[in-house]
Amino acid sequence: MVRTLIAGNWKMNGLRASLQNVALVSDQLARLPDEADCLICPPATLIREMAGLAGPRLHVGGQSCHPGQSGAHTGDISAQMLADAGASHVIVGHSERRADHGETNDDVAAQVIAVQQAGLTPIVCVGESLAQRRAGETLRVVADQLAGSIPDDAADLPQLVVAYEPIWAIGTGEVAQPDQIAEVHHHIRSVLTDRFGPEAGQIRLLYGGSMTPENAGMILKIPDVNGGLVGGASLKAESFMAIYRAALGLD
Repeated sequence: MVRTLIAGNWKMNGLRASLQNVALVSDQLARLPDEADCLICPPATLIREMAGLAGPRLHVGGQSCHPGQSGAHTGDISAQMLADAGASHVIVGHSERRADHGETNDDVAAQVIAVQQAGLTPIVCVGESLAQRRAGETLRVVADQLAGSIPDDAADLPQLVVAYEPIWAIGTGEVAQPDQIAEVHHHIRSVLTDRFGPEAGQIRLLYGGSMTPENAGMILKIPDVNGGLVGGASLKAESFMAIYRAALGLD
C-alpha cells in the first residue's frame, strides 16, 4: 500500500514569526499514529530554521530549484543548496512557476534530474486550465505534461511524487468533483504504468486543488489519491493538522 503524503505549499507566504505553526504541527504529529507522511514547503528563507524545529515526523521541502548545481544564476537556488539547508523534497513544475516564470516541460524534467541527483524527492505538478477543461483537453494536457516533465531515466520511481493541480481550482475555492478527480488520477496512474511498468504503482499521486479540512476526507478516499498538496490551509497548524487527521481517518 502506498503511504499517504500530506504536503503544504506556503508559496510566497511566511516570515520567521510563522514558524510557531511548525512547532505546533510537530507537537501534534508526535501525538498521532505514524501512518502518513507530513511535509511543509516554506519560502527558501525559512527552510534551515524550519528544519531545525520540525522534529522527526515533519519533513521540510523547497518550492522550486534551478537545474544547475552552481553558477552565474543570480536569485536562483540549486537542489544541492536546498538539501544543505535541510530539505528532503522539492516542488517542481507548479502551474504558478510555469505561468509566472515560463518554465517548460523540458525545464521541469531538468529540475527532476537535479533534485534526484541531490538525493531529494521531486514533487512534479501537472494540471489543466479552465479553458482546457472546457475544451475537453484535460487528459491530453496532463499526459503531455507527464511525458515532458518526467525524464525517461528518472532515478528512483518510488521516491517520485506527482501532484495533480487543476489550475482553475488553485486558490479559488473551487474544487474538482470526485468523479473528475478520480478520472484524472486514474489516467495519471495508467500513463505512468504504461511508461514505467508495475513499479509506477509506488509513485504517490497528490491532489492539489483547494484542499481544506472540510473536503479532505472525501478527496482522500478517492482511488489513486495518495495525499494532498495543500495551499492556504497549510499556513495554519489547526487547518493543516485537520487535513492530516483526515488522512488517518480520525475526522
